[in-house]
Amino acid sequence: MKKVLDIDAVMDNASQATLNLYKLDQIQTDIVVKAVYEAGFKNRVKLAKLAHQETGLGRWKDKVIKNIIATQFVYEDIKNLKTVGIISEDRINKITEIAQPIGTIFAITPITNPTSTVLFKILIALKSRNPIIIRPHGAAKKCSIEAAKICYDAAINAGAPEHCIQWIRRSSDEQTIEFMKHKKTALVLASGSVSLVRAAYSSGNPAIGVGPGNVPAYIGKSANVPFAIKEILLSKTFDNGTVCASEQALVVRKCHVKDSIRLLKKHKAYFLSKKEIKQLEEIAFNKTLKVMNVEVIGQPAYKIAKMAGISVPEDTSVLIAQLDEVGVHSPLSLEILAPILAFYEADTFDRGIDLCRQINNHGGLGHTVSIFSKNEKKIEYFASVMNAGRILVNTPASHGALGGTYNSIQPSLTLGCGTGGKNITTDNISAKHLLNIQRIARRDVHSCVEHFDGADYFDENLEAKDFEFKCG
Repeated sequence: MKKVLDIDAVMDNASQATLNLYKLDQIQTDIVVKAVYEAGFKNRVKLAKLAHQETGLGRWKDKVIKNIIATQFVYEDIKNLKTVGIISEDRINKITEIAQPIGTIFAITPITNPTSTVLFKILIALKSRNPIIIRPHGAAKKCSIEAAKICYDAAINAGAPEHCIQWIRRSSDEQTIEFMKHKKTALVLASGSVSLVRAAYSSGNPAIGVGPGNVPAYIGKSANVPFAIKEILLSKTFDNGTVCASEQALVVRKCHVKDSIRLLKKHKAYFLSKKEIKQLEEIAFNKTLKVMNVEVIGQPAYKIAKMAGISVPEDTSVLIAQLDEVGVHSPLSLEILAPILAFYEADTFDRGIDLCRQINNHGGLGHTVSIFSKNEKKIEYFASVMNAGRILVNTPASHGALGGTYNSIQPSLTLGCGTGGKNITTDNISAKHLLNIQRIARRDVHSCVEHFDGADYFDENLEAKDFEFKCG
């Protein structure tokens, strides 16, 4: 007999956990967070294998790396962050900042990064003293729940209150929406499909979601081409392309096209014929719904080719489609989380920029773009005209966007896309985003005015200069 999901009971438990977490001081909070990190890190291989076994997506060894980023890298980044009580005092301006937890977090986790996202969201929630409810993807619930259990046991043993971490074994879409809209939900932290993230933002409660990432990688005139190809393939084949920041298209200056094709083929890339491109489009993209087909997500290149009736060697790294256009009429130019790459030739820098912007505009606004170049002026111009929260330079995009590996971007499994992606921020989300900051503002005896009531502003005959205040 199936157990009925009592949403109010789950939320009541979370509310009690909120009160008890609030009683923890910084030292107690940090003890809990360290214990959870250590437990997650210790089980990084086990959880990676469980995720691969259950979902059939990606490669388990790459999922181990994701789990390391979600635990060790995130922990090292947040361990010294003040999240309890007074976190800063500006004695000159007489402003004191106090950190407060926000309350119950309802966290939706994806099939593409199931255990790593659970580990990550739990760590940043507990660091900010917020209870968290994990709602895993239906096709990844076993591994996601196991990750949550491991974290919960470690947290309880370290002194965290009961129900600080909860998980939903199964829920309908209607029940998920009810959780999002619940009056006791403080924040929805959503990772998943575009429709699911939109539902989070429509819930009436605060939400942090992410947008899709149709990432162009530009290989400029001054680029080290062998290096660029190696880094791009490292990224695109990482967990079979399931990171939303993985490259989706190469835009290559004409002077480097021959070398790029030669090097890609050397690294086992397969260039599709025009006929094969059409075959692949049919199984990789749903033109009616205008989204990638789930059957190809995270699958190896040879398996995807086989689905499309294309014969390629089993050790094929990526499938490459040489295209001229961008958009739904050329669906391989859009986001597909699999080892499939579009390839464009650019006669000039301006043409390269135009192609990258088109790709970015078709399903990647606010997310990530990549450039390989040694020309600082070109890099800065590229960044200035692209709508992306992360502009990665000479870096594998999957790893670079997650942060902490090839750069000092904040390590995160939730990548904000700003207003371009209909998100509130372009930040890599972390514990600081899960706090309410109170500001105590004391009267300053050295302020510009001793007394101000605004009465003079109603005199239409006065000019701006008459309102200049002299600071003493």
